[in-house]
Amino acid sequence: MAKKPLQGTIRDDRITSKELKEDIPLIIYTPPDYTPLQSYEVLICQDGSDYFQIGRIPRVVEKLLDDGEISETIIVGIPYPSVDIRRERYYPKDVQNEAYIRFLANELLPYLDEHYPLEPLAHARTLAGDSLGGTVSLVTAVRYPSLFGKVMMHSPFVNDEVMNEVKKCKQPEELSVYHVIGLQETAVNTTDGNIVNFLPPNRELRKVMEQMSFTYEYHEFDGDHKWVHWQKDLPRGIKHLLS
Repeated sequence: MAKKPLQGTIRDDRITSKELKEDIPLIIYTPPDYTPLQSYEVLICQDGSDYFQIGRIPRVVEKLLDDGEISETIIVGIPYPSVDIRRERYYPKDVQNEAYIRFLANELLPYLDEHYPLEPLAHARTLAGDSLGGTVSLVTAVRYPSLFGKVMMHSPFVNDEVMNEVKKCKQPEELSVYHVIGLQETAVNTTDGNIVNFLPPNRELRKVMEQMSFTYEYHEFDGDHKWVHWQKDLPRGIKHLLS
């Protein structure tokens, strides 16, 4: 049986970043019947190519739209140029991490507001990412809860830096967080060549977030640190945050 054609539109875009000192490519999905006369929520994905190509996120969103489960949303994917640069930008306190967070808050969001008809409220803006992409999404949101009101993170890397960022959040009641981790993520091969047990620190993060006044949804799935599991979870996460 042939797949239903995509009803929305995917196009390439590009933003010049002073923070990162280079042009940053973007993948933009606009929903069916897109019009500048209507305002939209926005879902910004780190690991943008992965969410579009492996996660097939436009199709997931369109299925939920067809079923009346979510509101119309613009999806923005930010591809990473290399594994090494991905780590430099996403890993807490790495060489480009602070600049990347400022890029998201001070450059990308104003650019999107200028070029697309977005809802001007934090709760209409979601940051998403897997692994380190989930980490940088969370850290950005807890620093800028007045800009980004929602986070979807699949199997984030969690260390003391991340815990401290969460504990320092001054407006946790402003944030809605969707968080999943796999029961078999106990020996994850990381991009720096180490093997890390992701499960205990994610469970500790859960305890911290549940003790604060975040709006928080947490699930554990039967699987490891792979996109095959995150892709299956996307409908639940998107429906929870964008319904």
